[in-house]
Amino acid sequence: MRVLAAMSGGVDSAVAAARAVDAGHDVVGVHLALSATPGTLRTGSRGCCSKEDAGDARRAADVLGIPFYVWDFADRFKEDVIDDFVASYAAGETPNPCLRCNEKIKFSALADRAVALGFDAVVTGHYARLDGGVLRRAVDADKDQSYVLAVLTADQLSRAMFPVGDTPKPDIRAEAAERGLAVANKPDSHDICFIPSGDTRAFLGAKIGVRPGAVVDADGRELGKHDGVHGFTIGQRKGLGLPGPAADGKPRYVTGIDPESGTVRVGSVEDLHVWTVLADRAIWTSGEVPDGPVECVAQVRAHGGTAPAVAEPSGAGLVVRLREPLTGVAKGQAVVLYRPDPAGDEVLGSGTISGTSRELAPVS
Repeated sequence: MRVLAAMSGGVDSAVAAARAVDAGHDVVGVHLALSATPGTLRTGSRGCCSKEDAGDARRAADVLGIPFYVWDFADRFKEDVIDDFVASYAAGETPNPCLRCNEKIKFSALADRAVALGFDAVVTGHYARLDGGVLRRAVDADKDQSYVLAVLTADQLSRAMFPVGDTPKPDIRAEAAERGLAVANKPDSHDICFIPSGDTRAFLGAKIGVRPGAVVDADGRELGKHDGVHGFTIGQRKGLGLPGPAADGKPRYVTGIDPESGTVRVGSVEDLHVWTVLADRAIWTSGEVPDGPVECVAQVRAHGGTAPAVAEPSGAGLVVRLREPLTGVAKGQAVVLYRPDPAGDEVLGSGTISGTSRELAPVS
């Protein structure tokens, strides 16, 4: 096959491209320029998409002996990922930008251009597996990225390749070193790539500005003030701007955010328990919508936050009734559904969380 390898400049995508070459594919490497000012987006292991990363990707392509190009997706990335991120926080949500990047950039804009140019598939260094079109968790549970890939449609998955998902990360680094790839020991990027400082609140404050509001308790009593709901997320415990714990000595958590009034509600950990999750923009990775309830394991954060559940299609969305409560479930995040077999690694689908309920919902 003729495949396009998305090369970020890191070790995972370099080894993914190398394995595609070993498999006999006709491979072309491409680095996505996602920032209008690429020199500002890396500080040590923070961020990505810098000139350093583009250079590392080019050198890896040279070692592999494959053609290499840089494609400018900065405008599309700003519109579909950064602007969406800011708007979601302003609306009191907690979005996952990696999820949107996969959905809108790597497997939509990039894949569409690749197909138009005659490529059969896009290769990336994501830690996930594809088995006959079925998306599965990676072998390395600590690096698994199936959660942020669960927004991909069956058609998008049919044009994707994840060559490193069957290998633990230390072995990927060892393989890169054996291949003579200079990125073998390059630190992983972390945090949000377009916020290299790691200070999300400051980044959002500069974009959104001051929008003062009140911090209240479960009874509506005002406990303090804040500069904007964008500085908070459901389940947050630190940085609340309050003088101390509750009267009973227990810590306070953010339990509700009202962007219209600017109110942030705090309460106990028990107030965070959720039994029902509502989601819109449902995607079933098989391409077929179930005709009734589906037993599953629901995951509401990229790492952790899982519970056995029953999910049911509802219009273009989902209703997920949990058999065990989850905490820290925020609007804007994804709820990802996995098949509840012993392996528990098959992705069934996903939706964007639009609401929750603390009421215990009977599940048959």
